[in-house]
Amino acid sequence: MPEFRPVIEQLAVIERGVERLEPRAELEQKLERSLKTGKPLRVKLGIDPTGADVHLGHTVVLRKLRQFQDLGHTVVLIIGTATARVGDPSGRDETRKALTPESIERNAETYLQQISKVIDVAKAEVVRNGDWFDRFDFGAMLRLLGQITMQRMLERDDFTKRIQSGTPIYLHECLYPLMQGHDSVEIRADVELGGTEQLFNLMVGRNLQRDAGQEPQVALCMPILRGLDGKAKMGKSLGNYIGIHESPREQFGKTMSIPDDLMEEWFTLLTDRSKDEVVYMAAEHPMQAKKSLAAEIVNWLHGGEAATAARADWEKQFSTRQDPDQIDEVMIPTAELTDGAVSAPKLLVLAGLAKSNSEGRKKVEEGAFNHGPSRTKVADWKAAVPVVDGLVLRLGRRIVRVRLG
Repeated sequence: MPEFRPVIEQLAVIERGVERLEPRAELEQKLERSLKTGKPLRVKLGIDPTGADVHLGHTVVLRKLRQFQDLGHTVVLIIGTATARVGDPSGRDETRKALTPESIERNAETYLQQISKVIDVAKAEVVRNGDWFDRFDFGAMLRLLGQITMQRMLERDDFTKRIQSGTPIYLHECLYPLMQGHDSVEIRADVELGGTEQLFNLMVGRNLQRDAGQEPQVALCMPILRGLDGKAKMGKSLGNYIGIHESPREQFGKTMSIPDDLMEEWFTLLTDRSKDEVVYMAAEHPMQAKKSLAAEIVNWLHGGEAATAARADWEKQFSTRQDPDQIDEVMIPTAELTDGAVSAPKLLVLAGLAKSNSEGRKKVEEGAFNHGPSRTKVADWKAAVPVVDGLVLRLGRRIVRVRLG
């Protein structure tokens, strides 16, 4: 039988950083009963493997799940192999693109590998909701659809916005919250975690559990983490994210690029530091605070040695304007050169520092590109840049070493 901490201590951990807890009194009751009986709560998180990468935005709710796990409760990870085929409309102003079962399964395996950096997957219950939805017959689906009205479904904020803008809402999207809610029935969830945009779906789960004769789950919603720009939700489509699989140097450098006013939010949602400490650090020592934040993120995902090395590399590159000890290498075919040289925009494209010649030209004109030991800037984007093996290229905070092949 696990030994649980007093309820007041558990709540202090659980409520940190939480935006919505519906209803709090029921969570306290569940924790009290768990403490008396020695029976862990079943804490659910559903993850739809719609892409290959997990980023820091995903880890906000994963960290909260790990806290429940550390408090002795049972984590239930639902891999949405069925719901991913429908696509969650929460917070979206358009229909999600359909995924094939093969791509969903590939993404699922990748997700689990990455998620293991945050939670102890070996101690969690991991299930695929396709295991029960693939067995649904037409009658079962009709019964599920009969558990919510269209009026209630159209109360969703995202659907209301689509109606007002004339954007289509497809019927299969209305199925998603019912499927997510039925997941809670299948695994008998006590608590379900999600982002703030997921509240509607989580509350549908409460209703379906009541209909099934179960005690309804508590809905716990975490804030949405803003991305590197300090404005929009962190996401791959906007390019404002940090992937948890990225290198320590890349994670450290990206964190150092965030606006100062984002630090308190990131410290609260991505570290265990107290609010008073965070407020003081951000106000009195913003540069040191940001370095500490970057180091904590790298330490969490890659370990202490990697964090120390990443910080030293960043300080060497940006504080003393020296190149870091570890520089990524890029292979450029000699055949791409003319008399050992190439235009700066094309060189940036060949080195993977720009997506197109026009983007490369823009970077050159902005003065963001330099090369070689003397950090030579190119005044004319049409001019040829001599390229030798080992040439170092710098574009903003990105730096690579050329290898000719």
